[in-house]
Amino acid sequence: MLNSAYPLLLLTTLFWGGNTVAGKLAIGHVSPLALTTLRWVVALAILLPFALKPLRRDWPEIKKHLPLLGILGVVGFTCFNAIMYSALLWTSAVNVSIEQAAIPLVIIVVNFLVFRAKTTWLQLAGFLLSILGVGLTASHGDLARLTALDINFGDLLMLIAVLAYGLYTVALRFKPKIHWLSMITVLAAAALVSSFPLLAWEYASGTLIVPDLTGWVIVMYVSLMPSVLSQVFYIRGNELIGANRAGLFVNLVPIFGTLLSIVILGEEFHIYHAAALALVICGIWLAEYSGRKSEAALARVRAPVDGS
Repeated sequence: MLNSAYPLLLLTTLFWGGNTVAGKLAIGHVSPLALTTLRWVVALAILLPFALKPLRRDWPEIKKHLPLLGILGVVGFTCFNAIMYSALLWTSAVNVSIEQAAIPLVIIVVNFLVFRAKTTWLQLAGFLLSILGVGLTASHGDLARLTALDINFGDLLMLIAVLAYGLYTVALRFKPKIHWLSMITVLAAAALVSSFPLLAWEYASGTLIVPDLTGWVIVMYVSLMPSVLSQVFYIRGNELIGANRAGLFVNLVPIFGTLLSIVILGEEFHIYHAAALALVICGIWLAEYSGRKSEAALARVRAPVDGS
């Protein structure tokens, strides 16, 4: 079960790393809120032919949980992506990629505060290493800037996006037991509906950019990979190993996003980026090692009871 979760979560983070680069490439070709709206239009067009049958079967359960599903779609799909694409107007794709490493910290803090979820000291150490890496990135290598609240506006926006996705991940524990196609389609529909007011605001403010050919290529990528496949894989990964451990894999987004940003965008890679990535990788290893060790110990304790 654990092994089947790993490739799903690895592909999820690879596509999300590509989503960051796509958002940067979109500048001048399609505006952030137009991109946010169009990705869900295309994603729904892809999903609906396959989802109609499970949607009809699951409708009673969907109707019962529609407010929750709507909130999940708004927070996890619309808010996160709209804010991230907007953040890329002011900061680099490398920074945005690395800052997503803070998502697991949000998850563990919310789980602890709301659900009193237990964590090990090694997991906490891993999370602290990861957040230190995020701090280095947001402060551009000067942690003293954090105490002075001297943070680039784009980096600040990205940290708000991180908070939104962390809350979304924790809230997935309350999702109804419906087919994954029903789940992803309803969330995408909620994301699309909630994107319209943002698109209207962008038009009214005079910042709307209708996609050109390059813009449409970007729309198609973010619609298929980060919007459909990544969300399905992430939901399934949560089911297999839980939100705390699945959330850890989000820390791989900085690695994929940074590499893609350097190769595709030609962005500069600084010493503080290298230090941040090293901290993130160590944090992933510590927390995941501790999680697997704890699960193995728990299984050994339960084995005599289960076999009696």
